[in-house]
Amino acid sequence: MGRKFFVGGNWKCNGTIDEVKKIVSTLNEAEVPSQDVVEVVVSPPFVFLPLAKSSLKPDYQVAAQNCWVKKGGAYTGEISAEMLVNLGVPWVILGHSERRALLNESNEFVGEKVAYALSLGLKVIACIGETLEQRESGSTIAVVSEQTKAIADKVSNWDNVVLAYEPVWAIGTGKVATPAQAQEVHAELRKWLEQNVGAEVAATTRIIYGGSVNGGNCKELAGQPDIDGFLVGGASLKPEFIDIIKSATVKKNA
Repeated sequence: MGRKFFVGGNWKCNGTIDEVKKIVSTLNEAEVPSQDVVEVVVSPPFVFLPLAKSSLKPDYQVAAQNCWVKKGGAYTGEISAEMLVNLGVPWVILGHSERRALLNESNEFVGEKVAYALSLGLKVIACIGETLEQRESGSTIAVVSEQTKAIADKVSNWDNVVLAYEPVWAIGTGKVATPAQAQEVHAELRKWLEQNVGAEVAATTRIIYGGSVNGGNCKELAGQPDIDGFLVGGASLKPEFIDIIKSATVKKNA
């Protein structure tokens, strides 16, 4: 079995009840490839998770955008993994570059969060990626390997992990890694997994790309052998998200 194509939509800190209903109806009315071809997971802000989950058709799953590093308690403003399980939310995004940069989440902290969420049965979209400065200094592979190692140090079972490579310089900037640039990093990450975790994990773990993916560039990116899908930001709020989901058929027909 090949790796099933995965498309995540990260809505970030956007939306009102009416806007969420509009996005949901666009998704529900769309003709998208079947679930055996593509797994689609959208990630609304916490406050809209129950609304999105209850109104989306079964072709789509939902993810939280974050969760706390351990069991709940006196952590004002945090959401625990236990709460997400209680809500029936199957997925969570962890280690997004915005949280690493704006909230100073360290590699080790992200690794601990991934391990704790997995221990409760959540599936995790674990984000890694380098800044422009790091890319220009030639340390891309070192940076993403270190970020991946911090996760691998805490995680023994990778079955429920999707690794999202998001070059920070390409998020929301309109710049996009060329298919060759993205493929190179994905191939190196897979090689790292093979050498440090195991051949089976390397062969089965989905490594998805994020960073200004849109309806225009998704097919060419999807055609790369080690790109197993996308984590989409801004475009996931727009109708072109449907085109990105449909790019899964590039893999199916390959």
